[in-house]
Amino acid sequence: MSDDLVLSRPYVEQMLAAYRRDANAVPVEWRRYFDEAQGNGAEKSQQVIVQPSKDGVPTASPTVPLPTATVDDYRLQCLADDVVHAYRVRGHLLAQIDPLGMRRVDVPELDPGHYGLSEADLLRPLPTSRDRHGQPTTMKAIVDRLRTIYCGSIGVQYMHLDDLEARTWLQDRIERSVGREKLSHDMQLRILTRLTDSVLFEEAVRKKYVGAKTFSLEGSETLIPLLDLAIEKAASQGVREIVLGMGHRGRLNVLANVIGKRTQDIFWEFQDVDAPAYRHGDVRYHLGYSSDWTTADGKSVHLSLCFNPSHLEFVNPVVLGRLRAKLDRSGGGPERGLAVLIHGDAAFAGEGVVQETFNLSELPAYTVGGALHIIVNNQIGFTTPPAEARSSDYATAVAKMLQIPIFHVNGEDPDAAAETVAIALEFRERYHRDVVIDMYGYRRWGHNEEDDPSFTQPVLYREIRNHAGVRDRYLERLLTSGQVTREEAEGIADKRREAIRAAFESAQVPEFKPVMQFRGGYWSGFFGGPEPAEDVPTGIDRGHLVDIVQRLSTLPADFHVHPKLERSLVARRDMARGTRLFDWATAEIVALASLAAAGYRIRLTGQDTARGTFSQRHAVLHDYQDGHTWFPLEQFAPSRSMVTLCNSPLSEVGALGFEYGYSLDYPDALVAWEAQFGDFVNVAQVVIDQFIASAEEKWHRLSGLTLLLPHGWEGQGPEHSSARLERWLLLCANDNLQIVQPSTPAQYFHCLRRQVLRPWRKPLVVLTPKSMLRHPEATSPLEEFVTGYFRRVIPDLVAVGSPSGSAKSAISRVLLCSGKIYYDLVEARQKNERWDVAIVRLEQYCPLPWRELSEAIATYAADTPVIWVQQEPENMGAWQYLSMQWNAHAAIGRPLHHITRPAASSPASGSRRVHLAEEERLFTAAFANETIPRQPSRRQQPEDAIR
Repeated sequence: MSDDLVLSRPYVEQMLAAYRRDANAVPVEWRRYFDEAQGNGAEKSQQVIVQPSKDGVPTASPTVPLPTATVDDYRLQCLADDVVHAYRVRGHLLAQIDPLGMRRVDVPELDPGHYGLSEADLLRPLPTSRDRHGQPTTMKAIVDRLRTIYCGSIGVQYMHLDDLEARTWLQDRIERSVGREKLSHDMQLRILTRLTDSVLFEEAVRKKYVGAKTFSLEGSETLIPLLDLAIEKAASQGVREIVLGMGHRGRLNVLANVIGKRTQDIFWEFQDVDAPAYRHGDVRYHLGYSSDWTTADGKSVHLSLCFNPSHLEFVNPVVLGRLRAKLDRSGGGPERGLAVLIHGDAAFAGEGVVQETFNLSELPAYTVGGALHIIVNNQIGFTTPPAEARSSDYATAVAKMLQIPIFHVNGEDPDAAAETVAIALEFRERYHRDVVIDMYGYRRWGHNEEDDPSFTQPVLYREIRNHAGVRDRYLERLLTSGQVTREEAEGIADKRREAIRAAFESAQVPEFKPVMQFRGGYWSGFFGGPEPAEDVPTGIDRGHLVDIVQRLSTLPADFHVHPKLERSLVARRDMARGTRLFDWATAEIVALASLAAAGYRIRLTGQDTARGTFSQRHAVLHDYQDGHTWFPLEQFAPSRSMVTLCNSPLSEVGALGFEYGYSLDYPDALVAWEAQFGDFVNVAQVVIDQFIASAEEKWHRLSGLTLLLPHGWEGQGPEHSSARLERWLLLCANDNLQIVQPSTPAQYFHCLRRQVLRPWRKPLVVLTPKSMLRHPEATSPLEEFVTGYFRRVIPDLVAVGSPSGSAKSAISRVLLCSGKIYYDLVEARQKNERWDVAIVRLEQYCPLPWRELSEAIATYAADTPVIWVQQEPENMGAWQYLSMQWNAHAAIGRPLHHITRPAASSPASGSRRVHLAEEERLFTAAFANETIPRQPSRRQQPEDAIR
């Protein structure tokens, strides 16, 4: 033990082994020690004490005359080392962390008898061990001290750390203070006050709003003083921004007693008056809030509690993304910000997003310098006990994937909780890593206030009913020890009751208006709501454009590019000269470079994004000889840190949630996430449904996040074809999303720039191309980047004035389409010389551009049929959405027909032959003169249909 044991068993064993090989190879003091210990003259030996040198390596010194050491002494000391090690590794299993006392574990390794130690052995002084005063100590004293440290109200897991320095620091910090340092009177009075705040808030809400759902914190009220102390400690370390995330359990209490939301505003929400005028469509226990906290010594810390749906842990990466954006914006390091994630035990063990968030924590593009995780451990999940909820002893097992400590603490020992949070935040400050506090409590009521938990846990809830609350127990302890008087405690409670009473009465006044938080700060000037009619110019100066392309294609003098990429650099130089049309990759990187040059932050992450899934982007070049990298975009930004373009881990939920969070605190940036294939985004459906698509309506929160989702039917099978456009479109209402499918590089360029330059902030979903990235016709001239803007609809300019001399009056049908199928239809039209067929491109699905659509179609005769053509099956893609919207919109004035693949449960066939046969049928139907019959389902098609 760091201050009780000074002898190092490994060092002694190392010396003994060396002595046995060659007695002359060890220092003379050790040789004399071993000679005498193993000979008849043992009683005359001189004791050797092992002390650490300045560099931490033990050295031998015979200068301190101590009682005689024998081989038996050495045996006893070695066994003592075994016991110490066992407590460090497994002592947490005997820790008294369950306030209900129902946790029972048998750990033989922690019994000295397990090592053959007798009662006499336990009472013998250990000549090679010293207490903190330098006196010999007994095995019993060591075991008693170990039990105090490792088996009291705090159980610590840290011996899994491979980092020796971090493990040693934790060991020393824990063994030096746990069970020894007593909290001051002021600190204990502060804890009692915060416990009183917590308990009386729950009591008031339960009595005043009988039967209302509050998801009470009762049984785990120590969370409030724990958070209070965490904020104070973090502020003393220089933290000025804290972003918090939590589920619904205890949220109202945290809002009132930590975040600073007025109690009368919470009461007003229970009353549900004037809801349409003030609410944003969610229940009170999902809402967020922000405020400024002033610490005891006058420091100011900004607190932000994130809004969260019922999907519990999915807010975790959102919190990290928000904090990273705040740190990037301020230019400060991790010492300026702290993420606090409050979990439930069942969710922490059960939801995979926890693992994904941990995996992000130490990646350079995602790190925030360590998050503080606090598990409010109710020892139950709704009705499910731990034995049915996880395969591990603790809910925290997943945290051992990182080199971080895990503290288990009894929630009914607030002093221990205070000690734990101090050590945890010191570790976080020193090593910039996550840390976990697993605070054991219980849930006094059911999952919600309408639930009866005794149906499924009758024994547990009999125990809980008879169990006094944490404030009462803590107060009794303070009264017994004389740390506080009953008059002081009653004064604290009376003051809080009066504040609650006044808040309740205030909320009853008909004229009462709650404090509502709307966008301010760096969100000033940005807005949501309907899409503005005005477009912003998104072209760039021709000279600036040429300069960007030339610089992108000019390598540093010492850089050796991959031979296969030399041709693309030559091509870009030709583009700059205007002798070659722009391709997709160049259009994209020019858009990013132009925004970076204008001072906007660029953050593009995703799956294999640096190179690009289809080897198209190569935004980060690797030297062909030594592998060092060159990042061309950095040269355009005011500082290198303003541009981030990197690969994400193979994660959708965690990575997308992080970028969504980042976008919430960086509206004046291009924040984009890219899927390897569009199909993979459905793994993150919770982030899409509960945050991206609905946050504006539920929480009045805007986001400018951009998603790049490769989409298209190209014979690659069911899982590499669809970004599930139909699902996105079903989420569209009230202009909440932008969904586009650009058909040219210039369109993509203008789309990306529009997302940043116009102040309308909505999530943008871009269905990006795959094979079309290199389609010879999918190119754009230089001039289209200089002038113009994103075109929501592109009319047909080919059929008019075509070789056949067709006029618009001679058009027999109008094909409406999006994406790659446009080029396929143009090819088929040219092949069949069907100049009587017009092809109009819909580039923006949502918000639907009715004005532009009407104008494009109105130029054709009123009886000209309009047919939607898509690659997707009938029940997928845009058809169902367009059909519903089209029929409800009278401005078009004509019906919409459709040509699609047959309805199917799987997006695409895995057979190349089937794919080509289906494509052929699409194009044949698109140019057929007869009415298009309803197509059979895929399984009803005859065999010869796919031959």
